[in-house]
Amino acid sequence: MDAVTVEHLSKRYGATLAVDDIGFRIARGATVGLLGGNGAGKTTTIAMLLGLLIPSAGQIRVLGVDMARDRFTALARMNFSSPYVALPSRLTVAEILRVYGHLYGVPRLEQRIRTLAEELDLTALLRQPSGQLSAGQKTRVALAKALINRPEVLLLDEPTASLDPDTGDWVRTWLERYRDESGCAMLLASHNMAEVERLCDDVLMMKQGRVVDRGSPAALLARYGRDDMEDVFLDIARDRRAMGARP
Repeated sequence: MDAVTVEHLSKRYGATLAVDDIGFRIARGATVGLLGGNGAGKTTTIAMLLGLLIPSAGQIRVLGVDMARDRFTALARMNFSSPYVALPSRLTVAEILRVYGHLYGVPRLEQRIRTLAEELDLTALLRQPSGQLSAGQKTRVALAKALINRPEVLLLDEPTASLDPDTGDWVRTWLERYRDESGCAMLLASHNMAEVERLCDDVLMMKQGRVVDRGSPAALLARYGRDDMEDVFLDIARDRRAMGARP
């Protein structure tokens, strides 16, 4: 059974079709990239997967659960990370993790917090208010928050945005290790094409709410005759046809 199954998913806001009849699957232990320019529908798709938005049409199943009927069962086994979601600035790192741990009903929570703090190099920061942290430190706290419940499905929205190369590489390495050790399925929305090539087994290219191309990074590079995914992204954004496509 796939970890995530999306079929004929659409979201309409009045006359605007933000997501237009898309479908995809994510196998357990796999990472799927969700790529596209601003306004392509990536964030709307993630919001529907999280149950924050009700689809206008289509079906989402996460870990075998129909999100339209019983999303809270699935949400207990999922999580989400984005540097664009602000942490409560007055709460300490330990307090933030404790709040989210209680929300998810995490057993032996204090031990879980200590373990994550050691693994993500946060032990010295546990008593520090999040408003005093650097961007890289906040990213590690956001990742710890997203892993507090040992998720089986992890949704990542630009997880390394604004990080220096060393910290970004550290986060990517940690995500790879967690995925490989836990079998977690990941959906990654990113504008970092090197990150996509490194982490993703499959890639969905979105434009104007639709999936306009898909395949592994290697398959897309071959199809467009390119050496890196950034050029593939530009080809799709600028309507340049793949080399193997019919006229």
